[in-house]
Amino acid sequence: MKKYDVIVIGAGSGGLNIAGFMNKAGFKVLLIDKEDRAIGGDCLNFGCVPSKALIHVARMVRDGRSAERFGLLSSGSIDLKKVMDYVRGKQEIIRVHENADHFRKRGIEVALGVATFTGPDTVVVSGVQYRGKKIVIATGSRPRKLLLPGIESVNVYDNETIFTLESLPKRMVVIGAGPIGIEIGQAFAALGTKVTVVGSTLLDKEDPEIVAPLRDALLADGMELLLGFRPTAIKDGQKVVIANAVKETKEVSFDVLFSSIGRESNFDTLDLAAAGIKTDDRGRLIVDDYLRTTNRRVLVCGDAAGGHQFTHAAELQASIIVNNFFAPFKKKLTTDSMAWVTYTSPEIATFGLSEKELKKRSIRYEVLTQDFTESDRAIVDEQTEGKLKLFISPKGRVLGGTMVAEQAGEIAQELMLAQANGMTLQAFLKKIYPYPTAARINRSVALSFMGRKLHGNNLRLLHLIFH
Repeated sequence: MKKYDVIVIGAGSGGLNIAGFMNKAGFKVLLIDKEDRAIGGDCLNFGCVPSKALIHVARMVRDGRSAERFGLLSSGSIDLKKVMDYVRGKQEIIRVHENADHFRKRGIEVALGVATFTGPDTVVVSGVQYRGKKIVIATGSRPRKLLLPGIESVNVYDNETIFTLESLPKRMVVIGAGPIGIEIGQAFAALGTKVTVVGSTLLDKEDPEIVAPLRDALLADGMELLLGFRPTAIKDGQKVVIANAVKETKEVSFDVLFSSIGRESNFDTLDLAAAGIKTDDRGRLIVDDYLRTTNRRVLVCGDAAGGHQFTHAAELQASIIVNNFFAPFKKKLTTDSMAWVTYTSPEIATFGLSEKELKKRSIRYEVLTQDFTESDRAIVDEQTEGKLKLFISPKGRVLGGTMVAEQAGEIAQELMLAQANGMTLQAFLKKIYPYPTAARINRSVALSFMGRKLHGNNLRLLHLIFH
């Protein structure tokens, strides 16, 4: 039986971070994934990379059409095969350094096949037994299946299959109004598809005040938002029947049905019981604050752990696991500085503690809001629909916030840095913001906060010392 210091099951973001560090540190590492093309995980193969490549093309198309008012004419229709070839081409560039041979050359042993536990510290892959001092489950997640009467009559697409389309559909129905459904839906709308979104609430994890400008933008893009509805059946293989809480029903026709109703963790083939790993009554892994399962030799990283299902969340978890391999005092996972971006147009960037969490913890805070209507860069770029909402401590420390704007994910980076490091808004005024950068919105909100000090005794003191 082959023996290793660490066995990592799953070569997505979390697994690769752990395997890479432990290999560099001189430990014997085995990396397992079901096949070579699965390496890179959901992000490379079905998620972040292909979706953002698609969004990039969609924005180019939309920007090209918007230039017609200046006399630049466009004609023709979108060749979706060429679009998807572009998407796959970008994936292949990244895959050059995310494949089995690449990692083997760096000293990491790689086993391809389905891993199954045979004991508390052993797994088998393709008939070969392996033993590890530590084993990390980093098997990711998969799209939850849409189950409806008549569903067998249609080909349901999800984020794992949508990039196989080669002709642009005239009508697409998106089931689910979360980030995946809205990103994909808006991209296809920009390419020329009539898109209808069916879901309970638009981006229900975001602040409604921040979502409002995005909703307006989606409607302006020609998307139909049937919110408060849920699908009940498929009719005639080309219509979805939907209903709301008061039993109002509609039938919506489609050429392509796209499902984005959530995700399920991938660990059903592991035989967890053989390793003494328990799950809860909902079938989720029981994981403690240190990302350990009920078998303390086995840890969990990434989507399989539940919680935030982001590549960067897996990176955070990987850093906790690696730290705890060596630290005498174990570090608990905390997501107080978690951040995420929804890559719509405009984008939504959210970070730190939410208002709900601040109230739950009885943390004193105040809300600062700043819209983009007076941002000179937003004015010339025709992007004044943006809004920034910050939660600030009484002394001006950044506790959390959210922003809707074009490139919000980039503009908000320094706010995320400030929140993670306990910085105050006063620190922003020590920085020179070149004019007219979009990030000057952060300077504006800092000036607004600091300007509150110009009253009463402070003003009298300034007049007294002026000479």
